[in-house]
Amino acid sequence: MFTRKWPLWSLMLVLLVGITLAGCSSDSDKKADGSGKSADEPLTLTFFNADLTSDVSFDDPVAKEITKRTGVVLDIEHPVGGDEQAIPLMIASGEYPDMIYAKGDIGKLIEAGGVIKLDDLIEEKGDNLKKMYGDQIDRLRNSIDDPSIYTVGTYGVENAYWKTSGTMSIQLDVLRELGYPEIKTVDDYEKALKDYIAKHPEVDGQKTIGLSLLGSDWRWLITVGNPAGFALGLPDDGQWAINDETGEAKYKFMVPEIKEYFKWLNHMNDIGLLDPESFTQTHDTYISKLSSGRVLGIADQDWNFQDADKALKADGKEWRTYAPLPVTLDESYKSQGLKDYGFAGGWGISISSTSEHQEEAFEFLDWMASEEAQILVNWGIEGVNYDVVDGKRVLKDEDKEQRKTDAKYPEKTGVGHYIYPFPQWGNGAVDSTGNPISPDTQDDIIATYTDAEKEVLNEYGMESWIDWFPSTEELGISKHGSASNYTIPNNSDLQTIQQKADDFVEQKITQAILGKPADFDKAWDEIQAKLIEMEIEKANAEMTKITQDTMKLWGTK
Repeated sequence: MFTRKWPLWSLMLVLLVGITLAGCSSDSDKKADGSGKSADEPLTLTFFNADLTSDVSFDDPVAKEITKRTGVVLDIEHPVGGDEQAIPLMIASGEYPDMIYAKGDIGKLIEAGGVIKLDDLIEEKGDNLKKMYGDQIDRLRNSIDDPSIYTVGTYGVENAYWKTSGTMSIQLDVLRELGYPEIKTVDDYEKALKDYIAKHPEVDGQKTIGLSLLGSDWRWLITVGNPAGFALGLPDDGQWAINDETGEAKYKFMVPEIKEYFKWLNHMNDIGLLDPESFTQTHDTYISKLSSGRVLGIADQDWNFQDADKALKADGKEWRTYAPLPVTLDESYKSQGLKDYGFAGGWGISISSTSEHQEEAFEFLDWMASEEAQILVNWGIEGVNYDVVDGKRVLKDEDKEQRKTDAKYPEKTGVGHYIYPFPQWGNGAVDSTGNPISPDTQDDIIATYTDAEKEVLNEYGMESWIDWFPSTEELGISKHGSASNYTIPNNSDLQTIQQKADDFVEQKITQAILGKPADFDKAWDEIQAKLIEMEIEKANAEMTKITQDTMKLWGTK
């Protein structure tokens, strides 16, 4: 092969020109912020979301609009190793994404030095965040001992309570067929299920199911443990019953009266009104079963069964959807379904200590707290998802319909997809034009009701499902927030004891529910004795201290 030989001076000249041109190119391509990226090239920030079960492709219309306005693309990851192992594995490897939503594991990240303090960034360049949180910003602080801010986001600051899942929900057709009975207690609920099944032992050729639960995984807490507390008129404090005046905390499953709810479930199982697959079925099976229309009753939160709700509506089975009920053990208890917890604080999105784009990540989070961002993530794109008519935002008819019937609407359009767990004003907030920041106002929610829902509400003389419940004003605002959002110190006695206790009660209460009624009292006494043996009183004392410290930090005690 012929190879041309260049004189040494020629090579030096070429090299010099190349260096000069490279320098000019580098200078011209640098962004104003000095990041070195092309002005037209978006910055990719990795974001871990502990709540996801699959990765999210940041390519829907709203995501693309976010990128257009911020120059940021999110690479959104989910916990591959399982919800409990993801953060510990992250810490062990020392490799972190740019932003992390760790939920209750944030304490582990703080202890490991995996996330940064945000106080200075908020002060220097967090105008949107400061405006959004206002006098609630202290609720972001970590603890009395370490009052730094490590996270932002997750829950709304200004909240309105226009809908609720209720303690129990029941099919609309049950109410219609039985002449619209009053259902206030678990006994009323049981009678309604029993009477309907007597009239309709099958639905579309399949056996009618009374009450179905999802107690085979972490949702045991959602469909079994939490409803037990709600039936006692306890607010949602996770596994705790807390005195809102004193901050005194008690492990919920040791409240004497809670026994009666589980004893009722044991009775429901004994008489065949409890779905025998309640503690073995997967979430997919549960949703499929609800979507068939043959399950009359559930004890669940709407976010957990909304896919079934939309499937029923899309299939023309409006009467097989569910009405939320303020059911309690007896009428001496008051449902807390519309309780205002104030801004919850606690959990949120953090920025990792190893990120090379800490300032850009913070600027992105601050932008998400802006009015511009809040309108975009809640309403979508003007002219595409909504119009402005006489100064008011109005959803397109197609979007209104899809919101009701298409479970994939947020995924397809991006509308509503990036509210949680990012900073959010809350569904009770209004923007600078006086428009609600969320399309889910009471009037908008009422407008989405199906004809079946409207007929049932009319029979009960109500406009909205919340008319059944004690009002938010009546229940008052929680002074301690919600203990379910507290950061529990890593490797503390409280964390260790609670984890053991939670695993234990899930197993043993399930066995008690499925056992013979004659054996229930003995089984319950054994559960209580074992919890004492586990030093649950020590956990009670530690949770009490955390609650009281939180109230001091927030200035509510």
